[in-house]
Amino acid sequence: MEKNRYIFSSERLGFRSWENEDLEEFAKLNSDEDVMEHFPKTLSNKEVVELIVKLKDHFVENGFTYYAVDILETNEFIGMIGLAAQKYITKFTPAIDIGWRLKRSAWGKGYATEGAKRCLDYGFSELGLNKIVSVTTIKNTKSENVMKKIGMTKKGEFNHPELADYPEYEKHVCYEIVKSEYGS
Repeated sequence: MEKNRYIFSSERLGFRSWENEDLEEFAKLNSDEDVMEHFPKTLSNKEVVELIVKLKDHFVENGFTYYAVDILETNEFIGMIGLAAQKYITKFTPAIDIGWRLKRSAWGKGYATEGAKRCLDYGFSELGLNKIVSVTTIKNTKSENVMKKIGMTKKGEFNHPELADYPEYEKHVCYEIVKSEYGS
């Protein structure tokens, strides 16, 4: 994929819109039990198609989304990193969330941290956001560590209202960062 097809990039990663060709690799990622360990279940191909449609629609409505992410050097699709509007009811929402989901072969290489930092920069500099949050289950220490590495501060714990039917996944942590605290 040509570099100019990316909305923006970091040193090693390109962030782009979702394409139909992403379905097969994104379906593999979302059916991997290790990748989906902190979610109630893996996703079927139909659910992945619906997710991609949702991500595309979110981009059209908001001008940002959880982007499809490639390694620039190889054009390999590795997952998603980006920003999304969260409207479920908690004391910190509505809010813009930063999140990531990468395939296992991309773990441990600093991609989540690099990509999240670049998305924070994009959100604050290009989109004019003033605050970005991130949430994960209390057991997802790897994602929580990324939140710390990108300069976010823990704001507390909460029960995720969309996971009330899944008690083992309901308890979440919330981190946030405001534009005035961010230094890329």
